[in-house]
Parts: sequence; structure tokens; C-alpha cells
Amino acid sequence: MTILDKDYIVTKSNSLINCNYDLSVQEQKIILTLASMVQPQDTEFKEYEFKIKDFIELLGVKDEKKYTEIPRMTKELMKKVFEIREGKDIIQLSWLSSARYKTGKGIVILKFDSNLKPYMLELKELYTSYKLQNILSLKSKYSIRLYEILKSNLFKKQVTIELEEVKNMVGSKEKTYDTYGNFKSKILIKAQKELAEKTDINFRYEEIKTGRKVTSIKFYININKNTCKNEIAATLADIRPEPQEKTDAIKLVKEIIREPVTDDEAQSILDSANGDIHIIKEKYRYSVASAKIDNVVGWLINAIKKDYKIAKGKVDKFNDYDQREYDFDQLEKKLLGWK
Repeated sequence: MTILDKDYIVTKSNSLINCNYDLSVQEQKIILTLASMVQPQDTEFKEYEFKIKDFIELLGVKDEKKYTEIPRMTKELMKKVFEIREGKDIIQLSWLSSARYKTGKGIVILKFDSNLKPYMLELKELYTSYKLQNILSLKSKYSIRLYEILKSNLFKKQVTIELEEVKNMVGSKEKTYDTYGNFKSKILIKAQKELAEKTDINFRYEEIKTGRKVTSIKFYININKNTCKNEIAATLADIRPEPQEKTDAIKLVKEIIREPVTDDEAQSILDSANGDIHIIKEKYRYSVASAKIDNVVGWLINAIKKDYKIAKGKVDKFNDYDQREYDFDQLEKKLLGWK
């Protein structure tokens, strides 16, 4: 029997997060709860068995009628096809491959469709992670979608998206949202309030106009220091940890580097990257592809501050030095906080 926990980590590729789909609040919470059970070392999706009672309790469903509605929800989920664009290709996908209910036992067994593997398993780049608890208390389906979209862009601190694309990504297909004023008041402002009150990020936005018409939205994304509690995610950026968080961040940096590094040195690396674990990991990859580095800490700080890049044509080498051997799959798991 699978144990459900709001502190589990949801990890998805950014291409999956930023594609267009339309799911209800409960449907999204079912998918994201299931996603939180997937572990980074998994190479195949497993069947997850749990009590329906525990499931609806985690989702915050108080109406007992929902107990009988879960089978209807999963049936609808299996019908919903969405698309991901990869270059010129359009891939049509479904969320679940099966849902089995054990009659009289109150147990459901769910499994992701195997075609989702490239977007949820063994991810090495362009992915986002967050604690499940961030979305469980959100009441709007649009707030959940905006949370994921903005979370995936947190490391950039801002992102500009065309208005029509925002509407497609969050699934606002209703005619009432054709009017920008309705979209702004019912979706944008409501999500802004919900995310600030209940999640680890918040945002402000700027309307970009063509003539008098709003055609794009520029989002400014920040860590929500009032609600962020020891949140380690692939898009972690611009945060000054409190004592326990500081200890965890230093430990994470030392695990990434895998060479003798003092706490002060790890803190210096964190400071140079403004707490952005994603940047530290990226620049350390470059150092691993280089030899004859006498001072890894100093080199890494310079690489972060000066934004070192791998020269074109240098895929496995950096500065023409022999490459050192490290297990980066394990580093990815460490980054997500998995043992």
C-alpha cells in the first residue's frame, strides 16, 4: 500500500509543464499526487495502490460523495488527450494507462501511461521539482497551472508569454475569458492572491500592449519567503536560507561537488550563485569536464560570476582537458533531495 504525503516531491519536465491541457482542480490533484510517488531512480512507471479514503483526505475533499466520484474522475482522465510539440512533431498523449478498483476494499490502483516516461523519469535537464503541498490547497485549476508554469521559470525570475498562449496553457477555453478584463479578474488576480498566500512563490505582472490591446503578460517571479519552508527544487533561486535551510543548502552544495569543501566555501559558492542550485550544478559540470584545476572552489565561483560557457563543438570536453568520471545520475537525485 502506497503512503501518501504532502511533502513528497513532484518532478516534471518543463516541456510537460508548459504544454497546453485542460484538467479540473481535482483531476490535476490526482495526477500531481500520483506524480509525487514517482522516484528519480525509477526507470519504469509502477502501479500505485492506496486507499481511496486516504487519497481524498490528502486532496482535502470533505464531501463524502466524492468517494464514489473518484472512479468517474479517473475514467474521464483516461479519455483526456493532450499534445506536446517536439520540433516539428506533435505527440498526442494520455495521462493514465489503467485504473483498477478493488470492490468492497476501498482501494484504487493507478498507473501512468508509459508514453509519459521521457517527461517524468530519469530527467537530467530542463525539469522542475516542488513539494506536493504547494498545490493541494489551491482552489482554482488556473492557479495550479500558473503555479507550475511560473515555478518552471523561477530560475530566470521573469518570463514574457503571449496572452493567447497563457490562456491555452492554463486551459481557459470558456468564452467569458475572451475578454481580457474577465481573464484578469477571474484568473490572473485570483491566482496572484492564491499563490502568495499558499505556495512557495509569488508573482507580479506587467501588461504588454500592441496599440491599446493587451497582447502579452510579463511575469516577475519571486520566492515567497513567508511560506517557503525548506523547499529544495530544480528552479530554486534568489533565496537566503534561514538556519535549517542554510544547513541543508550547504550540505547539498557539498554533495554536488563531491570534493573536500568546507561549510564556508560551500556558502561562498551559494552566495556567488544567489542560492541558485541549478547554476551551481551547471557550472560544476563544466569543471568536471576540465582537468588541472588546482582550486575547484575558486574556479567554480569565477565560472558562476563570469557565466562560463562550453565552447561550441565541445560536448564532452572543456578547455581540451581530460574528463574526470562522475555519476551525474546520482547528482540529479541528490539535487531533488532523494536518498
